[in-house]
Amino acid sequence: MQLPARALDETVLIEVVRLSGLPVGRDGPYLGAVVALWSGSEATAALSLMASLPGSEQHRCGFAPGWSVRAYDEHLAPVLFEAAFCFTCHEVRMRGTAVPPAMAAQYFAPSAPPALTLLSLFRRANG
Repeated sequence: MQLPARALDETVLIEVVRLSGLPVGRDGPYLGAVVALWSGSEATAALSLMASLPGSEQHRCGFAPGWSVRAYDEHLAPVLFEAAFCFTCHEVRMRGTAVPPAMAAQYFAPSAPPALTLLSLFRRANG
């Protein structure tokens, strides 16, 4: 998976969100509860893990993401990027100030070890 270079350089905080709904409006955030905050080495490791997700083909499911991450720089607003992960259709949708249009929709292999590790981190964060 490709991550915006600016986000890799500037992220200091990641919110892990257990999603409950799609955005209201075109630019709204994905709806859900923040279940964890990752900073320092946790944020760096999470970004590395996301960047290592291998690509995949699209699988149609209607895009029903269960998890999202929101990355912030030292100012904590606006969001550098939000990435919503659908482990069923293999799609991740990104938006934010650091996200170029070409990176807005990507596909990842959900059964690959990095994806399984990421999903495990999400689930552990949710308690």
